[in-house]
Amino acid sequence: MNEVWRAGARFRGGDAGAGIETLHAFSFGRFYDPDNLSFGALIACNEERLEPGAGFASHPHRDTEIVTWVVEGELTHRDSAGNTTVVRPGDVQRLGAGSGVRHEERNEGERPLVFVQMWLTPREPGGEPEYEIVRGIADRTPLAVDRAEADLHIRRPDAGTRVVLPDAPLLYAHVVRGAVRLASAGTPGTGGPETLTGADGELLGPGDAARITDCRGRFLVAEEPSELLLWELP
Repeated sequence: MNEVWRAGARFRGGDAGAGIETLHAFSFGRFYDPDNLSFGALIACNEERLEPGAGFASHPHRDTEIVTWVVEGELTHRDSAGNTTVVRPGDVQRLGAGSGVRHEERNEGERPLVFVQMWLTPREPGGEPEYEIVRGIADRTPLAVDRAEADLHIRRPDAGTRVVLPDAPLLYAHVVRGAVRLASAGTPGTGGPETLTGADGELLGPGDAARITDCRGRFLVAEEPSELLLWELP
């Protein structure tokens, strides 16, 4: 079954007085929906918006893989393992909390900051904290999150480009910018489009996501220049 989850249906949180706005695609904190706890190993997909000077003070994590994609602005990351990094658009950051780590995230720049942060549950708990950042990650180079047995693919298709979906048991597609259409391959022997049902054929815009449980014959077509985050999940 393929499902489209619209940007407008996300839980709205944060602290407006502190310059923080958060949009939650899954249950998170006080926003609880027993039917929307996770999709495979993915347990959070938060769009964070921080005004200059705003941020999240040092706080703990454990047994969580945290992957961050900056949309605009600059994110300053510090953690208890001694890492201090500025993450910019085109960079992807992973913090493996392992048995426990603390980190803080702030907008120390002069412009608003927007980033998408995704949390995954590892296969096994514990272990030492891990940290990595890939600068200017290429479209064809996935980020492997080995502890969760998942891969993040970045796609930035031009208008009219077909994006082939990885052959995975589960696939989560989040639209960062632009517009794409979820489609199906033609019926064998006809050369024409297959009859589209359910989520197939729907147009996805910024903040929309598709949760795909059968990738066979499915693909995305960019209606305009777009940016996508595709999670290949076990």
